[in-house]
Amino acid sequence: MGEDNYSLGSRVFHMIRENILSGKYERDEELKEKSIGEELGVSRTPVREALRQLELEGLVTIIPNKGAYVVGISQKDIKDIYEIRSRLEGLCAKWAAENITKEQLDELEENIFLSDFHAAKGNAEQMVELDNKFHEILYTASGSRELRHVLSDFHHYAQRVRKITLSDKNRAVDSNNEHRKIVEALKQHDAQLAETLANQHIMKTIENMDHYGWDNLLKK
Repeated sequence: MGEDNYSLGSRVFHMIRENILSGKYERDEELKEKSIGEELGVSRTPVREALRQLELEGLVTIIPNKGAYVVGISQKDIKDIYEIRSRLEGLCAKWAAENITKEQLDELEENIFLSDFHAAKGNAEQMVELDNKFHEILYTASGSRELRHVLSDFHHYAQRVRKITLSDKNRAVDSNNEHRKIVEALKQHDAQLAETLANQHIMKTIENMDHYGWDNLLKK
C-alpha cells in the first residue's frame, strides 16, 4: 500500500511539474487542488503533497489561507541552469571519454545520422527527442549515477528552451554538428577536448537566448 501511495504521489508530482515547465500552467496561475485532482483522476491528497514538494523546488509558492501559485522559471533561472549545466556537461563528456563503450559510440553516431535527416527536414519534435537521447547516452557513458541524475534534472528543467531553440532549423543543424565534434573527441578518448566541446555546446544556447525572445522562452 505504501509503495502504491508513493508511486501515485510521484506520478502526480512529475505531471504537475511537467505542466509548469512546459508552460501549460503559466506564471502566477493558481493551482487548485480540486481542479488538478479531477484533471489527473486522483484525490486532493496526492495533489496537495505534490504542491508542497514543488514549493521546495521553488516552482510553486503556497500562501496560507489563499492557495498555491506557479512561480515558474525566471530569466535568471534559465541562465543559471545553462551556466551550471555547461560545466557539468563538460565533466560528463570528460568522464565519458574515459569510460564510453563501442556500443554507446555506435548509438551516438546513429543519433547524429538521424538528426542530420530531421534537421534538414525541419522536424523540430524529432530533433528534441534525438537531443534528449544524445544527452542520455552521454550521461550514462560518464559512468556516474549521481552526475547522470543531476544533469537529467537540469536537462528536463530546460525543456521549453530546448524546444524553442531546436525549432530554429539553423540552430538544429549547428547543434547536431556540435554533437558530431563531441563524438569525434570521444572516439579518440580525448577527455580534455571532449570536455571543452561539451561546455561550448551548452554555452552556445546562452549566447543565443536573446535572439529567441524571453517572452517566448518564459511563457506559453
